[in-house]
Amino acid sequence: MRCDIQGGGDSDWNYRWYKNSPVVIPFNIKPEYRISPVYMSNSGSYTCEGVKGNKFCKTSEAVKLTVSDQPQPVLRISPQWLNPGDSVTLSCEVDKTSTDWSFSWYRTVPYRAGLPSLSDKSYSLQPLSGNVTTEDSYTLIPAGPTHTGGYVCRAGRGDPVYDTLYSEPQFLWSGDLQPSVSLTVNPNTTQHFTSKSLSLICELKGNSTGWRLKRHTETAWPSECPSTWRSITESTCTITSLDTWYSGVFWCESGSGEYSNAVNITVNGGVVILESPVHPVTEGDSVTLTCTFRHQGTNSKPKTDFYKDGTLIKNETTGEMTIPAVSKSDEGFYKCKSDEGESPESWVTVRGEKMCMITTKLPFNYLC
Repeated sequence: MRCDIQGGGDSDWNYRWYKNSPVVIPFNIKPEYRISPVYMSNSGSYTCEGVKGNKFCKTSEAVKLTVSDQPQPVLRISPQWLNPGDSVTLSCEVDKTSTDWSFSWYRTVPYRAGLPSLSDKSYSLQPLSGNVTTEDSYTLIPAGPTHTGGYVCRAGRGDPVYDTLYSEPQFLWSGDLQPSVSLTVNPNTTQHFTSKSLSLICELKGNSTGWRLKRHTETAWPSECPSTWRSITESTCTITSLDTWYSGVFWCESGSGEYSNAVNITVNGGVVILESPVHPVTEGDSVTLTCTFRHQGTNSKPKTDFYKDGTLIKNETTGEMTIPAVSKSDEGFYKCKSDEGESPESWVTVRGEKMCMITTKLPFNYLC
């Protein structure tokens, strides 16, 4: 802070500084008052006055200094579920009352000493290529399976640079099966009733090792399979009695930072769920959606309506709807409804049909 004496300031003046009226610097030959580093306790109303022998200038008007906590930016990823060929944008939002921020971008990796890490050491942070930008966004073009995982941002400004906290990690997921591991769900559906059991298994392929099941919800950081879930191994979790708070995205993660496909699980405390495919389906395949009732009898088949993206597409069925040859236009949110209740919505992903090619080496080989 600087104290300027209008119409008479020169080197013969001394300066007094006040905070909330009491004097904090009774005598200073310089017109500046510097606080470094600044703390919350330095907040207050500051005034100054000049002293020259027995002569006092009029006390300045007060300047209010507010010291806030170190800000934490918010990271958003769009889209958060990856489609082949997509560009994915990371956006870092920080205190809008301040300007001239630069932004740093990181990908989460398993914790390693010596790398910058989150405060709970759940992940270390690997800088992205060209990770410091003046723009508050960063684009992955095009994003592919190797880009799935967690991301973090941080902002900084000034000289020397003042950094914000790291953002909480956000994740880019893919529902597509990966070559090294796949997450399977039993029962094989995205929606489940409370009080029922559920098993999630990281099925390893080849020599891949060190995989763990992970979970992410809107209100919780990523966590590994808790002991209360009766984990059979680190890569298998069995929940013996589901509750709604188990809803979230599940995936398998290796010790080297690889990710499996992810599955979005919904646990419903109501009386109706929609059984739909856990993994993306391929164009041309047959897909059956089933409306299941908590207290359904063996011979009871309530009349059921099916909806896609909020629009009725089939009514008064016996609880099932089959799409004999699914196409990209069938992708969307589905739910079912009857007199007994309504299911949550589930997203059905459709991928392009499988392509075959013929190699030129003899003998001919057909590869799909």
